[in-house]
Amino acid sequence: MADTALMSIPGLVDPVPAARDITPRADGRVDLIGLPRPRIRELFEEAGLDAKQAKLRAKQVFHWLYHRGVTDFDAMTDIAKTMRPWLAERFVIGRPQVVEAQHSTDGTRKWLLRTDDGHDFEMVFIPDEARGTLCVSSQVGCTLNCSFCHTGTMKLVRNLTPGEIVGQVMLARDALGEWPKGSMAGGEDEDDEAGHYTADGRLLTNIVMMGMGEPLYNFDHVRDALTLVMDGDGLALSKRRITLSTSGVIPMMERCGAEIGVNLAVSLHGVRKDVRDELVPLNKKYGIEQLLQACADYPGASNARRITFEYVMIKDKNDSDEDARELVRLLKAYNLPAKVNLIPFNPWPGAGYECSTPERIRRFSDIVFEGGISAPVRTPRGRDIDAACGQLKTAAEKKSRAQRDREAAEAAAAPAAAG
Repeated sequence: MADTALMSIPGLVDPVPAARDITPRADGRVDLIGLPRPRIRELFEEAGLDAKQAKLRAKQVFHWLYHRGVTDFDAMTDIAKTMRPWLAERFVIGRPQVVEAQHSTDGTRKWLLRTDDGHDFEMVFIPDEARGTLCVSSQVGCTLNCSFCHTGTMKLVRNLTPGEIVGQVMLARDALGEWPKGSMAGGEDEDDEAGHYTADGRLLTNIVMMGMGEPLYNFDHVRDALTLVMDGDGLALSKRRITLSTSGVIPMMERCGAEIGVNLAVSLHGVRKDVRDELVPLNKKYGIEQLLQACADYPGASNARRITFEYVMIKDKNDSDEDARELVRLLKAYNLPAKVNLIPFNPWPGAGYECSTPERIRRFSDIVFEGGISAPVRTPRGRDIDAACGQLKTAAEKKSRAQRDREAAEAAAAPAAAG
């Protein structure tokens, strides 16, 4: 059983403070994943190393953790053999526990993950011809209660730590076999680029903070995790390949642009107050006009780095010609460098909404395009494993542990039976 109580937070709140950066482990060891070099050095000093040695070991360990992706101190070959047991006794190189991994018929992969204190969350990998996108969660559950979103029907349990956020990226690289090769020995003959991670030829090229939770309600931890992802000596993924999606937590949007600097996506979904109030209740606190002004003020937004507006297409709710024209009017009124992602509504049990017809979606898209704004229709992915946009909700709520064990046993037995 999970041992953390639900966060007692109402639906419309300001950003949640989150002081805990490490989830305590039952064995007393400290998980180093999610920690920057200064914090690792600090922990090494507290454990008994002198300042000079702690600084050196922190640099070495940081490299092995984030650049090479090792999960065992014995693999850190430039650290003395006598030192490695000392590290293993006090620290651990963690990954989120994989409870279940699913593959969609279209290649999408979804993982049900578990924290050290027993809470479940999900991440999704979406392969495409030109890119591979990892959809990362920032919270266990969600507090926003968006009516069209399955994740929004969950209660917010707690914020994920930096380690639990960056750990999703590292787990995906483990699964895809995409850790850079190279050494930190620094010899003159060493190829400096041998260990540099680039998106060329890689399966995982992009990250979107669009999984479970509202990233800007866990700002500090999301910022710290993405800083590690973008660190040139660590995971080294460009900020231009990272997109953070928000439902419109306006007080944190400027800080997001200034302190993280990644691409911004906004869950809009409605252009009339009554409709957006229903679909995205946060609109009652921060209205459409305030939201669009915050987008206009977003640091770094330009025609080269447009803000993406996500718009789920719901039959007879937000999909009329008038809605499309109002969307164009609003974006132009604020002179926004924008593109609109039209997302066919992904059904889930008890949703109470239907997806707009393909013809209606095309008509909506045409009107926005004719208004001079790009409005591609997103192809639904992973629907058969509930991994599509708006469908993420912890599978543990639907399946018992015994049921998952039976399914795993049946899957393992299937190849043998076929042979």
